[in-house]
Amino acid sequence: MTDQHSAESRQRVRAASRIWFTPLHRAEWAHAIAQHVFRNKLTPPVAQAIHRLLETDRAAGLWIEVEMPENVFDVCAELARRYGPKLGVRTLDSLHVACALELRAERFWTFDERQAKLARAERLKTS
Repeated sequence: MTDQHSAESRQRVRAASRIWFTPLHRAEWAHAIAQHVFRNKLTPPVAQAIHRLLETDRAAGLWIEVEMPENVFDVCAELARRYGPKLGVRTLDSLHVACALELRAERFWTFDERQAKLARAERLKTS
């Protein structure tokens, strides 16, 4: 499966020394693949193959698997209070940024402009 960001995503992953993978990422992945099936951009068998590739990468240790940080939902709510009225961020935007903040991320990767604006507002380096 490829989309407009596939080449850039592959380049970022290859250049990274460590990439966290939380349960939020797993859920986002599953929803993204399901949306491609729903829009008839992927067949169900191809979607299953893509899910298997992710599991292969996880088993190979490509990702650093971490749990959701303990205070992430409190931080998410605080981000919503502070930035929601100005930036129009949604729950998942705030939740992703809250995870990065709580995990003390060095860089925040996103192709979503709302998430990027929020991350920059919190002084995260964005790509």
